[in-house]
Amino acid sequence: MWVGIAIAILGYLSLFYIVLSPFSFRWRALFQDYNIPEGYSILGIDVSHHQGKIDWEKVTAGNVNGTPVSFAFIKATEGVGLIDPNFNYNFYEARENGLIRGAYHFFIPGASARKQADFFCNQVQLEDGDMPPVLDIEKQGNLTDAQLRKTVLEWLKLVEQHYGVKPIIYTYINFRQYILNTADFDDYYFWIAHYYVNEPRGDFSWRFWQSTDRGKLSGIRGFVDLDIYNGSMYDLRQITYKDRK
Repeated sequence: MWVGIAIAILGYLSLFYIVLSPFSFRWRALFQDYNIPEGYSILGIDVSHHQGKIDWEKVTAGNVNGTPVSFAFIKATEGVGLIDPNFNYNFYEARENGLIRGAYHFFIPGASARKQADFFCNQVQLEDGDMPPVLDIEKQGNLTDAQLRKTVLEWLKLVEQHYGVKPIIYTYINFRQYILNTADFDDYYFWIAHYYVNEPRGDFSWRFWQSTDRGKLSGIRGFVDLDIYNGSMYDLRQITYKDRK
């Protein structure tokens, strides 16, 4: 009898580790038990109009299990003509409430990289202490890997020329691992989306990590993405934009 019980217990434990354990981060997030991953201490968020009107005063006064929010990435533009309707409000309020802020552009692969770069630069005025500009690349469209790399690099170089600082690249882990994996991208800071793991997996370096899309925070209705900075607050301030005018 005891042998049978032992076999049953081992079976349940094996089931947990093989089937349920990989999703434990997801369950914790859904039940609002997110903790900043071990070894990291600087927490941020990224937002767009999907979060509705944000109470930034409550955001900066609040915390996620004891860790305050230090920075915010804010959607500015998409393609060649879409401005996030909440961008100006969010961008202004984030800075007014003491956060290090950043602006990102959602890239459309089939549209002109030059027109997209010009559109972003015309809409976003960076100030001392802001994050470098961010390119959000999530879709490949009908482009080959080589074509996508070429058009992404065109946007990055044009935006760098405008602001005088290398942009940050936001993407999913597979994009980084299998498409944006050439030497052309080695000098860029990456912001990696990889949910419900102890840390992003892959043979590459990263500076920011979007670790969950199910965060809860005072001042924001519904879920919000939570992001980790890989370094110290001193390091984070060192990479911010410096107005050279």
